[in-house]
Amino acid sequence: MKILITGATGLIGQAIVKQCLAQDFTVYYLTTSKSKIEDLPNYKGFYWNPREQFIDSACLEGVETIINLAGASIAKRWTSDYKETIISSRVNTLKLLYKALSENKHNIKHLISASAIGGYPDSLTNYYEESFSEYSNSFLGDVVKKWEAEADTFSILGLTVSKIRIGLVLDDKDGALPQIVKPTKFGFGAAFGSGDQWQSWIHVDDLAGIFLHVATHHLEGVFNGVAPNPVSNTELTKAVANTVKRPLILPNIPKFMMKLILGEMHILLFESQRVSSKKIENTGFEFQYVNLKPALEDLLIS
Repeated sequence: MKILITGATGLIGQAIVKQCLAQDFTVYYLTTSKSKIEDLPNYKGFYWNPREQFIDSACLEGVETIINLAGASIAKRWTSDYKETIISSRVNTLKLLYKALSENKHNIKHLISASAIGGYPDSLTNYYEESFSEYSNSFLGDVVKKWEAEADTFSILGLTVSKIRIGLVLDDKDGALPQIVKPTKFGFGAAFGSGDQWQSWIHVDDLAGIFLHVATHHLEGVFNGVAPNPVSNTELTKAVANTVKRPLILPNIPKFMMKLILGEMHILLFESQRVSSKKIENTGFEFQYVNLKPALEDLLIS
């Protein structure tokens, strides 16, 4: 199988590329940095510039599936300008891919696009399955709604469209986990707010596995990219502290304090989404890391 990946050099993209190459898939990838273009066996880069709506159409040759991970980080302060960047970086990349497919001959049959569980409304009691149709009225809900709507347009071209709603991705070098571990190691770890908010987490290797499972089985529709057993923020904080063998001595960090520091972006720490993985499991996908403790031990100890 030949797969075209956008965002291949990011946290999730690197994990997907690693699994693709292990399965002898050929990976083409798009990058906005010409210095990151490589031409290796089964791994070849192509230049694109979504702002200028430019793409090297050679990236489509022989490709069967597109995995779309492109999008600006949400872990930067949400100024009004940066909010526009977060949305446009997701919508415009998909528009450019759509344009490329419309104007060039290709054999692509499947688009698998990243999405986020932040599209689900904040709730301590709901248990969200993919059939839940409402979006959160937060900024993240707006991002996900527009992101998924743009991905859905590819069905007009006859492609199968899949969307993976990604939860809290656990990785030892990038993403949220190192930011949690760092203060904890120095004795400054603490839960946020009440600590009751749900964290629907997933080990990065399992998330990469879900993308490839959807690709190889040509699955259509929305799938939650989360592990089977979500935990509270307090449970996550305690589990990290136990794994790195450090005590938790500080009180929970108040919401108002993080709002002063982070502005609107503080909702990333305080919103609660308890999300189900049953749908992807029912397709035959088997998680390597079902529970949080083994996932943290794999990332932080081994």
